[in-house]
Amino acid sequence: MKITIGGAVEPGSTRVNKTGGWRNFRPLYHKDKCIKCGVCSMLCPDSSVIEQEDRYVVFDYDFCKGCGICANECPKNAIEMVLEEK
Repeated sequence: MKITIGGAVEPGSTRVNKTGGWRNFRPLYHKDKCIKCGVCSMLCPDSSVIEQEDRYVVFDYDFCKGCGICANECPKNAIEMVLEEK
C-alpha cells in the first residue's frame, strides 16, 4: 500500500481503529463526587465519555487517549488521571 503525502483516510475509519491503545494515563471516575453536570462528556475530543440515562458517565477505554481534559475541567474533581497498567 502506497501512502501519499498528506494521506487519505476513509470516512468512519475511527470506528474500526481503536485509538485508546497508546494511552499512558486513564481517567478514574469517582461517581460519589459527580454532580452530573455533563462537562466531561461535552469536552471530550474523542467522545469517550458517555452520559448514561441517569446522567452519570462511563468511559469508552477503546477510544480514550488519556488526554485528561475531562479530569481538568471537572468542577468537583470526580475524575482523576491514573497511570495506565498494561
